[in-house]
Amino acid sequence: MKNIDKNTVDGFGDEWSRFDQSFLDEEEQQLLFNEYFSVFPWKQISTESVGFDLGCGTGRWAKLVAPKVKKLICIDPSSALEIAKSNLSKFDNCEFEKATVDEMSIKDNSMDFGYSLGVLHHVPNTALGIKQCVQKLKSGAPLLLYLYYRFDNRPWWFKLIWYITDLLRKIVSKMPYQLRYISSQIIAILIYLPLARTAFFLEKLNFNVNNFPLTSYRNLSFYTMRTDALDRFGTRLEQRFTREEIKYMMQNAGLENIKFSNSKPFHVAVGYKNSK
Repeated sequence: MKNIDKNTVDGFGDEWSRFDQSFLDEEEQQLLFNEYFSVFPWKQISTESVGFDLGCGTGRWAKLVAPKVKKLICIDPSSALEIAKSNLSKFDNCEFEKATVDEMSIKDNSMDFGYSLGVLHHVPNTALGIKQCVQKLKSGAPLLLYLYYRFDNRPWWFKLIWYITDLLRKIVSKMPYQLRYISSQIIAILIYLPLARTAFFLEKLNFNVNNFPLTSYRNLSFYTMRTDALDRFGTRLEQRFTREEIKYMMQNAGLENIKFSNSKPFHVAVGYKNSK
């Protein structure tokens, strides 16, 4: 049985066709990149390194990684791969493969690095997906992961709010694509934008907004909010994990020296393939 949920993959194909990231400001893209790659060991990577981007989507991360490496293999099972090809057309060191995590044609023990950001919590067996990524790495090579966190660092009322929104996600994600899109954009306008901007102004008034809902969007564009609203509420399969669960899955997959980012987005972690 393939480690894939077809409804979820098809949904991402629709999402990235609507939000190909062409309207994302370069400064904001760099800001987001820096947050997601904050624990990535760039000193270990050079223009001779070869690695993979699993679940590349539109190629928004690959766009900033490709100039730093010899070759980047961009993998995605959805129609978004065609958008990535267009967005990365100026790079001659990017290769593209339409495949699921368990269909990658990359040889085992061959990659100098890999990353999969916001992807493996959308497959049926996340732990297996991590193992399948680790198999492709050379000994000592890093794997950077971002998995949805289970709010283990948040107060109880924050978790309650998420639970309510998750009920809404289960309804919206089963709608036809057009209704899914419209619903998500209404959510972006009525919920994301006012809460994010409220957090922005409260912070200017020296209030602590660390636990304020959607505070992570306070300095981001409405385009990013619209994108993420569709991503959050339009996705059929979503799994969440505690920091300890993520660490266990990474260790069980053959990674060691695991390091987590202590800032948003939670939980981003890097581990290195052991020599066993």
